[in-house]
Amino acid sequence: MLSSPRINLRKIEPQDLPFLYLVENDDKGWGSSSVHNPLSQSDLRAYIESTTGDIFKDSQLRLIIESTSEDKTTYGVIDLFDLDLINRNIAVGIYICPDYRQQGIAKDALELLSSYTLSFLGLRMVYASVASKNHPSRNLFAAAGFKQAAVIPNFLRDDDLIVFTRT
Repeated sequence: MLSSPRINLRKIEPQDLPFLYLVENDDKGWGSSSVHNPLSQSDLRAYIESTTGDIFKDSQLRLIIESTSEDKTTYGVIDLFDLDLINRNIAVGIYICPDYRQQGIAKDALELLSSYTLSFLGLRMVYASVASKNHPSRNLFAAAGFKQAAVIPNFLRDDDLIVFTRT
């Protein structure tokens, strides 16, 4: 488990299925992710059962963001994906439940996971792809030490794509 004074990042467990079902089926987040349709509990159960939690085997790692307090409140989920071992980089995505946004939780999670990825795993770069109109995410990645590296015009259906990197 990765920890800071305020949050833990931990591997997904079977008991997280109801939470993941709500997150993955929040259609307000679909425009910011690769999800474009509802997922069933069966789909998510199969994912939980098949993931090893080893980023080098799965080429991805999904972690639950929870409080360090005794009640272990679940704040959201953070993902590392598209691992490229040749170029030593990986993409990151994050979802924070609406009730916990604008509290610094996402920034803490990104800083913790970026440090783990760059220092412990020895990767060169963590990057995020953000729609240019998604100002909260743009501000989040900038606050978490990511630098705007590229703008890809008209990459998205009705928006430009901004790539943020942290090295």
